[in-house]
Amino acid sequence: MSAFPFDIAATDGAARTGVLRTPRGDIRTPAFMPVGTAGTVKALTVDQVAATGADILLGNTYHLMLRPTAERVKRLGGLHTFMRWDKPILTDSGGFQVMSLGAISKVTEQAVTFQSHIDGSRHVLSPERSIEIQADLLGSDIVMQLDQCVSWPAEESAARAAMELSARWGARSKAAFGARDSQVLFGIQQGSTFEALRRESSDRLIDAGYDGYAIGGLAVGEGHAAMCEVLDYAPAMLPPDRPRYLMGVGKPVDLVEAVARGVDMFDCVLPTRSGRHGQAWTWAGPINLKNAGFAEDEAPLDASIPCPASRDYSKAYLHHLVRADEILGQVLLSWHNLAFFQAVMSGMRDAIAEGRFEAFRREFHAGLASRD
Repeated sequence: MSAFPFDIAATDGAARTGVLRTPRGDIRTPAFMPVGTAGTVKALTVDQVAATGADILLGNTYHLMLRPTAERVKRLGGLHTFMRWDKPILTDSGGFQVMSLGAISKVTEQAVTFQSHIDGSRHVLSPERSIEIQADLLGSDIVMQLDQCVSWPAEESAARAAMELSARWGARSKAAFGARDSQVLFGIQQGSTFEALRRESSDRLIDAGYDGYAIGGLAVGEGHAAMCEVLDYAPAMLPPDRPRYLMGVGKPVDLVEAVARGVDMFDCVLPTRSGRHGQAWTWAGPINLKNAGFAEDEAPLDASIPCPASRDYSKAYLHHLVRADEILGQVLLSWHNLAFFQAVMSGMRDAIAEGRFEAFRREFHAGLASRD
């Protein structure tokens, strides 16, 4: 029995909507988690993030363990107090960043050893250390097992080795996590684009028993079509009564298609990263506010979204801010993008609850096609 009940309120095909109940508040699913890389969602206050409709944030173990260090966060009251966010936090295990950002990394059965991308200092991250950082020092609500992810394309032998190591590290993560009343542990399905490996990974995760299950190893270069091919089978391999979390995804079209295949939770840096580079997400796809065509456009980005950045500023003003390289432009576009992503999630939740998800899906794609 998980410490966090997961109540599925309605289904429509494979799509589901429900609530993951935590001591720090309910998480409405499908849910999008803004990424708070270093204890902050870039360019925004936590009040702005909460106002967009976010029920949960993601924190990055790798970045926080290096700076300001997890031990310091602990001394300062834990991550919730440190960043002034009183809702749930999910932390990643740090494994992906170690592989992608570590100047030099070496993976062994025991742990991964790496050099910091900040100052070259040497660190060791084991499953046990990852759990200690996440659960005991940062104090996250949803803790992820340490896993090994391979980039795409991957040879089947390499994908198998990473999947099997992830399964063994998952068992060690679970042992280190133990039994807790106010925190939960998610296991991670691996296997790249190989269905048989995904099946084996899922079977091993289910045998071990986790509070939730993530789909890892996607959004690593395989593209939207290949990702959807994996999602045609991967979510259904996981227990239907627990949350399914697709890690590091993605664009709004990825979210819609993943929900259609049974995924409940997502995270991605895209909304704020796009905003910092002058891009705004809309129902017709992304637009670049640097373009001269917006110089005298008096319309807001989206008057239907209850967010000041979406509703109260003209595209002409945003164009000016972006072209002048004003910080406010980055703030407003990041704020709007997060609000838009939450509007997409809210729209899907309502559509599933009302039995019209396929109509929502068709309308969403029609909006993208109208721009083309």
